[in-house]
Amino acid sequence: MATVNVRRDVPDPFYRYKMERLQSKIEGKGNGIKTVIANLSSVAHSLARPPAYVIKYFGFELGAQTNTNPSDDRWIINGAHDASKLQDYLDGFISKFVLCKKCKNPETDVNIKDGRIFLDCKACGQRSEVDLRLKLSSFIVKNQPKKGKKDKSTKKADRRARKEAGANGDNAEDGSQNGASPGDSASDHADDNGDYEVDAGSDDELTRRIREGADDIDAVEDTKEVQWSVDTSEEAVRARAQQLPDDLKRALVVEDEDGEGSSSYDAFGKWMETTAAEKGGVDKVDDVDIYLKAKELGIETKHRTLTVLAMTLFDDKIVKQIDQRAGLLKKMMTSDRHQKAFLGGTERFVGNEKPELIPQVSAILLKYYENDLVTEEVLKPWGSKASKKYVDDIKTSKKVRKSAEKFLEWLDNAESDEEESDEE
Repeated sequence: MATVNVRRDVPDPFYRYKMERLQSKIEGKGNGIKTVIANLSSVAHSLARPPAYVIKYFGFELGAQTNTNPSDDRWIINGAHDASKLQDYLDGFISKFVLCKKCKNPETDVNIKDGRIFLDCKACGQRSEVDLRLKLSSFIVKNQPKKGKKDKSTKKADRRARKEAGANGDNAEDGSQNGASPGDSASDHADDNGDYEVDAGSDDELTRRIREGADDIDAVEDTKEVQWSVDTSEEAVRARAQQLPDDLKRALVVEDEDGEGSSSYDAFGKWMETTAAEKGGVDKVDDVDIYLKAKELGIETKHRTLTVLAMTLFDDKIVKQIDQRAGLLKKMMTSDRHQKAFLGGTERFVGNEKPELIPQVSAILLKYYENDLVTEEVLKPWGSKASKKYVDDIKTSKKVRKSAEKFLEWLDNAESDEEESDEE
């Protein structure tokens, strides 16, 4: 499903807030003609608002009747209305009932008090009031959730705020700065119970080169806080986009469990793509530079970093490239959670970005296995159940796993042969 920025006036392809593009279908004819919005629930979920608010807003703007509580998730507007026209009206809804009036981020939830509607921003803390003269305002006041219960949109906003707070704490040296210990379930290292450090006793070349290049990074990390700035003007965004070759001009957004991106991971992915473009290909990006960039951003030990790497470290020649990247990946892949994130990134890369590589999934997984990047304990559960966590739809996930069947069968047979050999 095609996605667009929640704020379509922001042209940056790395803008973290995404939603599906509205999909509509015109049914019937004559006086019975109507428009069905097939994915309204999904779009409203991305905005953390009830779909009834959105459909009612369309009705007011178009002067048409709508259904605000369908039992079959078929959201209908009387009359024939083009999807692009509805998308334009959706921009108005977002501007008036979603965006913070101060920071213009969609990190808000709706609170109603004394007949007034407030948007509480979880990003900047601003509380702004919605204009009660708007037609939809009366509908919202009259159809507020029952006290003591939170609707799905409010829960979504709360989760998104917690995730945002967690992302802001990713750059900390340990979990104590954001209230999460390394072993806590909220920590990136809940599985391995501690931060990963380069083995002090290892004398391999990659480790030595990392140490040699890390001095400047360590000096920066000694400061309490580092301020980073990126020129986000339209001209700067357009200039950066033009620097990328066609096969790299994709909007990389690494999503967490609630569908929200993280700026550190976005920055890492953007750096990978831009550096590859400048050097003439992903093969030319040095392992040490990659590690040091991740360390600079404070995400060298995070499991989601492996998702970014799986999506940016390879191109059409992925099967041949895995061996040369195995050393770097081993340094950064320290738990089952890291392995799962790496498989998820691979599934997204192959399924969404490079579907022509789907027939090579078994060969890719074999290379992962031969290089000890992913264990059979992680591979088998992954292969047994499709998921749309990393891809656009469940159909794509099933295609990827279907292509992996040859490798998974080989893995089962290899294990059986080993057990028989042990018995003898």
